[in-house]
Amino acid sequence: MDFNVKKLASGAGLFFTRAVQFTEEKLGQAEKTELDTHLENLMVRADSTKHWTEKIFRQTEILLQPNPSARIEEFLYEKLDRRAPSRITNGELLGQYMQDAAKEFGDGTPYGSTLMKVGQCEKSLGASEREFFQTTAISYLTPLRNFLEGDWRTITKERRLLENLRLDLDACKTRLKKAKAAEAKASLWSEEVEKAEHELRVAQTEFDRQSEVVRLLLEGISSTHVNHLRCLHEFVEAQAAYYRRCQLHMQDLQKELGRLPNAFALNSTHCVTTAGSPSDTVSSPVETDTLKIEEVQAPATGTRKAKVLYDYDAADSSELSLLADELITVYTVPGMDSDWLIGERGNQKGKVPVTYLELLS
Repeated sequence: MDFNVKKLASGAGLFFTRAVQFTEEKLGQAEKTELDTHLENLMVRADSTKHWTEKIFRQTEILLQPNPSARIEEFLYEKLDRRAPSRITNGELLGQYMQDAAKEFGDGTPYGSTLMKVGQCEKSLGASEREFFQTTAISYLTPLRNFLEGDWRTITKERRLLENLRLDLDACKTRLKKAKAAEAKASLWSEEVEKAEHELRVAQTEFDRQSEVVRLLLEGISSTHVNHLRCLHEFVEAQAAYYRRCQLHMQDLQKELGRLPNAFALNSTHCVTTAGSPSDTVSSPVETDTLKIEEVQAPATGTRKAKVLYDYDAADSSELSLLADELITVYTVPGMDSDWLIGERGNQKGKVPVTYLELLS
């Protein structure tokens, strides 16, 4: 017990001495051994790497999980070395709600059937999002975390040791100066000078050895940058693949919705019929069931050019198949559903969905 108390007291005394010495250096009242320029530059570069890696890491965490409570929960599971429970994404939850509503409203109705298809798409988007999050956590976040919690802690520990050895070296230099000053006054101090010179040589050797250790660690930051660059490429690839899947899901959804009966048109027809309109016996040349494309004529004015945004496969002979990026001529005819236009490409003609077009003029 006495040994432990003495060791604790010695350590406290050394800490206090170094604190005083460090303060005097800051005030310019004590000598300070400067590090070589190359090592100083390596330290600045390392500090910058740690600073920005930490910021990027934290913001990526927020991107993947905006909910701070969920992030804390995942952190606790990680520290307890336990696997966090799988959490459903917001998109999957929304899709489930839509499908449940569709079952209650009746998936045979226009609204119900649309809810069912949109809900399935939202669940697919949510699943793609979860896959992207998992891939990013493994391929991008983990290497950043390993650097901050592993390599950087080692660098910090060795730099702290180097700073302590530098303070010891400066203290030895100060003692040697005092011993030489006393020696000039009395020859009895020659033994103290030899002791101080020996301590200085030992301190210088330890300082130089530790400087080399720190230099090697800091030069390894270049390898860290290379590793993080590779991980960044993997992050971009994962994000690009995620957005591609989302685009495909949305294109498929648009095609599905384009083939569904138009609820607004059905409601309008129902209202006209119940009101006993005299026009209910008149056959429209553009109704879906009776439309004859070959009989439809382009108006003298009102035609426009349109760019096709996505591929579209015609559902029947009244529709026109489309290829992405091609240009076609479009126009509407009286009584036609507002979600559709008549499209012409050379000698071909047929109905095309408006959502697949970008009107140019």
